[in-house]
Amino acid sequence: MIKINRPTCPNEKALASGNYKHPENKKALSEASNDKCMYCESKISHIDFGHVEHIKPKAEDKYPELTCEWSNLGYVCPKCNNKKSDKYHQDQPYIDPYSECPADHLYALGWLILQKNGSERGEITIRDIDLNRVELIEKRQTRIMEIQKAMDACYRTQNKTLRDAAIKQLHAESSPDKEYSLFVKSMLDTHSGQTSSI
Repeated sequence: MIKINRPTCPNEKALASGNYKHPENKKALSEASNDKCMYCESKISHIDFGHVEHIKPKAEDKYPELTCEWSNLGYVCPKCNNKKSDKYHQDQPYIDPYSECPADHLYALGWLILQKNGSERGEITIRDIDLNRVELIEKRQTRIMEIQKAMDACYRTQNKTLRDAAIKQLHAESSPDKEYSLFVKSMLDTHSGQTSSI
């Protein structure tokens, strides 16, 4: 989970009329998150339509007044949305990457996401949304191993120009538009002594 800058709502009339899934608004949320789930960082549109869903549940016994509140909407994959369902802990709310920095509560270690400094909110977010489910771990592991192979290859090259270009490309793989960028960035930060030559 990484920080996402919430865009301005492009179609406030749709929200006012009760249509929180309007295509213009969905597109804005999708573009803000680089077509990645706000929780697990999986790319969505190549396997699903993606969902505009509620950070605080809209269920009648929860927060129905926030159903069409722009600040309560996010772009999420069906699996994370299904895991989250209508669960919500008012005293320890899930981390909202649109309004706060997830790095204050979470960090990547290898292909696992863990709570930082004993953060209860981090732990609850990981547990309830199942951010270390088997499929996610497998996909993150594959991604990290690809980066590791690329890093090994770039350090085997003797040509400094080629090596520096390869290292620069590796750093680009941790940009926010890349799938599982939190994990790639964490790995590159671990090797910062090696990759600081650019």
